[in-house]
Amino acid sequence: MHTLKPIIIATAIAASALSLGGCATKDFVREQVAAEDTKVQATQSRVDQHESRLAQLDQSTKDALDRATAAGKLAEGKFLYSMVLSDDSVKFKNASAKLSPEAEQRLTDFADKLKNDNRNVYLEIQGHTDSRGANATNSRLGEERAEAVRLFMNQHGVPLNRMSTISYGKQDPVADNKTRTGRAQNRRVVLIVMS
Repeated sequence: MHTLKPIIIATAIAASALSLGGCATKDFVREQVAAEDTKVQATQSRVDQHESRLAQLDQSTKDALDRATAAGKLAEGKFLYSMVLSDDSVKFKNASAKLSPEAEQRLTDFADKLKNDNRNVYLEIQGHTDSRGANATNSRLGEERAEAVRLFMNQHGVPLNRMSTISYGKQDPVADNKTRTGRAQNRRVVLIVMS
């Protein structure tokens, strides 16, 4: 019987050690799982941010494709005639995209002509600047001038899907930029009408 007692005690100690080891293992596993969950949540957050950015890029790409498609339609069309907003009554002021009252009147008359002649024409509206200023600034200003004309024409019945804008900035002068008169002639918007 004395031999049985040490065996029972040894068995009890072994069982206790195993159960304590099992608890320690479960706690360790829980800690590891919690750490991995935190990593997964952080990764999911980054994935969500990337997906949001991709959605924005997809919209930008779609917008660019729409503009390119409109430009392609314009390129396929036949040139009919053009109008230039740069004579003495319609010059853009330096660094400005604001339409003068004279320009608005000429554009109103032009929109009426388009509506009477043929409603199915396409307009390419080209914005130009003089040579003063940085390329990026002039490119933006040329776009603003063309866009001001596009919006005005739309307010007078020309559908937006029949117009596209492009900025040439200071790249395509029609007069010498060394003179005040020449620079004023270069600050212009050209409307190209195509069928």
